[in-house]
Amino acid sequence: QVQLVESGGGLVQAGNSLRLSCAASGRTFNTLAMAWFRQAPGKEREFVAAITIRGNTNYRESVKDRFTISRDNAKNTGYLQMNSLKPEDTAIYYCAARLYYGSIASLSGASYAYWGQGTQVTVSS
Repeated sequence: QVQLVESGGGLVQAGNSLRLSCAASGRTFNTLAMAWFRQAPGKEREFVAAITIRGNTNYRESVKDRFTISRDNAKNTGYLQMNSLKPEDTAIYYCAARLYYGSIASLSGASYAYWGQGTQVTVSS
């Protein structure tokens, strides 16, 4: 079983930055592809970014030039660096993972078997 714990959320003003972390346990980290999703109040969960074990990435179009997904296998941790935050980025951010050795950084939530509890990100205008 894989456990994921997110951290790093908070309240920031528009234009500022946050870095989210996702600490994984229960499985060798370099066997896990990872992703970030988010859910705003009253909206459906949406894909944000994904990274394979080989470092292939995929991003939601609206965050592509502002967010960076990365991973540190030695620390069993994935990251989402969020720059130039906007009020519309306000949401609960979830880390997700799956056992996958391929090169496709999936956008689909159904692809990921393991999920964290989420961390709140609030961006004020």
